[in-house]
Amino acid sequence: MATPPPLCVWSRRFLLLLFLPPLNRGEAGRRAPSSPPAPTEGPASLPGYKEDKTKPVCGKPWWPNDVGTHRHWPWEASLRLNNEHVCGGSLIDPSWVVTAAHCIQSTKEYSVMLGTSELQPQASSQALLIPVKDIIMHPKYWGRTFIMGDVALLQLHPPANLSKFVQPICIPEPKFHLEVGKPCWVTGWGQIKQRFSADSTLSPELQEAEVFIMDNKRCDQLYQKKSLFPRVIPLVMEDMVCATDYGENLCYGDSGGPLACEVWGKWILAGVLSWEKACSKVQNPGVYIRVTRYSRWISNQLAGGLPSSRASPWLLLLSWMLQLQMSP
Repeated sequence: MATPPPLCVWSRRFLLLLFLPPLNRGEAGRRAPSSPPAPTEGPASLPGYKEDKTKPVCGKPWWPNDVGTHRHWPWEASLRLNNEHVCGGSLIDPSWVVTAAHCIQSTKEYSVMLGTSELQPQASSQALLIPVKDIIMHPKYWGRTFIMGDVALLQLHPPANLSKFVQPICIPEPKFHLEVGKPCWVTGWGQIKQRFSADSTLSPELQEAEVFIMDNKRCDQLYQKKSLFPRVIPLVMEDMVCATDYGENLCYGDSGGPLACEVWGKWILAGVLSWEKACSKVQNPGVYIRVTRYSRWISNQLAGGLPSSRASPWLLLLSWMLQLQMSP
């Protein structure tokens, strides 16, 4: 994840802010309530979807005894084109993976790999490679020139067979309050070296790092310091959440990957990595889509959704063309 885009990019974004009609403040863009947040301690505020016999248990991973320095993250997904890693993702249901919308660059046929920490697993491993049947882009996503709603759902067919290596992570309730300073974990096959360096490669093994939730205002100030864009326009929006390990953040290759937090013995998907270049400078926090702002939209899509919200080929093509304009 990188320094903010150049002035010309922010100018296009500012023009969009001026001339686009007011956004519908639905589930995806609702402002935080002015009243104090609900307490996060105690069983009554336990996040995640409500468990019942029709849904698999989420957010309860199996940890091997000889875990060593790395654990197995059973919801970690690798979004692939021609069996090559494109972005990260998170399994939230046997049939569904959530990733970043900007990872979807065309109408090509994608697949998802589950059940392994290896980027290129051996044929004898427990890894699953499942075709993506359908892609649902959030309706407020219009490319990186106006990066709101950077969330996409991938429908798998056939559904994944759950095991100790393949398990879903919980989607937090919309009212769940993610406290500043809370420790969470970010995972991905990020580059070992900086992006664009001669020897930059993806890690063959899944990387993990403990990070801490940062206040949005402080995060925005860090990104505004070297920005040419007027400071009256926030770069870190309300539907985003920042996290940092105060050292090297995970790098390119982790877009769409999970920001996972443990809350009362269950793991929730707190964020989806959105700004893929933030690791270009050590002091830059990772910027994630705040999943609580999209919990209801995700639940509605899993329950059936609306046909109009599905990603039509022309919308995917438009998104891809907008992303080309943002390329360095």
